[in-house]
Amino acid sequence: MAGITKKQFTAGRTKSQRGAEESSLVKWTLISVAMIFCSVFLLLPLVNVFAQAFSKGWGVYWNALTNPDAWSAIKLTLLVAVFCVPLNVVFGLAAAWAIAKFEFRGKALLITLIDLPFSISPIVAGLMFVVLFGLQGYFGEWLRDHDFKVIFAVSGIILATVFITFPFVARELIPIMQATGTDQEQAALTLGANGWQTFWHVTLPSVKWGLIYGVILCNARAMGEYGAVRVVSGNIAGKTQTMPLRVESLNDGFQGAAAFAVASLLALLALVTLAFKTYLEWRQHREFELAQHAVISESGDTTFIAKGKGE
Repeated sequence: MAGITKKQFTAGRTKSQRGAEESSLVKWTLISVAMIFCSVFLLLPLVNVFAQAFSKGWGVYWNALTNPDAWSAIKLTLLVAVFCVPLNVVFGLAAAWAIAKFEFRGKALLITLIDLPFSISPIVAGLMFVVLFGLQGYFGEWLRDHDFKVIFAVSGIILATVFITFPFVARELIPIMQATGTDQEQAALTLGANGWQTFWHVTLPSVKWGLIYGVILCNARAMGEYGAVRVVSGNIAGKTQTMPLRVESLNDGFQGAAAFAVASLLALLALVTLAFKTYLEWRQHREFELAQHAVISESGDTTFIAKGKGE
């Protein structure tokens, strides 16, 4: 301070205040732009879906959801999710464990294959399954001879949805497992635990939040998948029609209120999924804070005991 004049100190202070004001202006500008974008492109369309769904009254809304074809689409959508989510959990855990904990040939190829559904159009994926399992496809004759149907059947819908959704669990788990490293597993093995015991009691608890997030994202995508399912299902009302396909069918039939009614149910499922994800994030943050407080408390107690012994 001795070498700084009062004028220089005042100028520096003014410059600092100006920088703080500019930083605050940039912050609130970015927040305002983000809020406007979310309101226009997310909130207003969502509100419009529910407004259009109830535009002709509760009776039309209820009839649209209780229609036999709509009820069949709802059950099929839930059935597909019930099959796809556990399959992707098993694959995601196995793939993430192998990639994060081991070194092997083909590791880069496996990572690339996991990202494949993100890089190609779902419609292209659906066409790929038609080429493989359609009547004129590579395995078409064999499937026909064994009386097993994939294309235009529930099995094809499940297969296409599994392909589209399988990266979600693995991609949530891989960075978490890589960050935790292998020290805990090696310690467990040193103490006499076998591979399964190490997985269930050490690896799995350390990645539980990532696994839950992956399951939520996988379930949401499975229920809302349209492109690949549209190609392989044939969109047969009452048989191979999922909820997104039911919305398309009703809209093409000029039944706008009924289409929005089914769409509102999909939107409601998405909101429930988002609320559950938010709750889990809060729980994770809460557990982290409690763990930090416990460490600080233990550290304080240790310091107190050490001081007491020194005295």
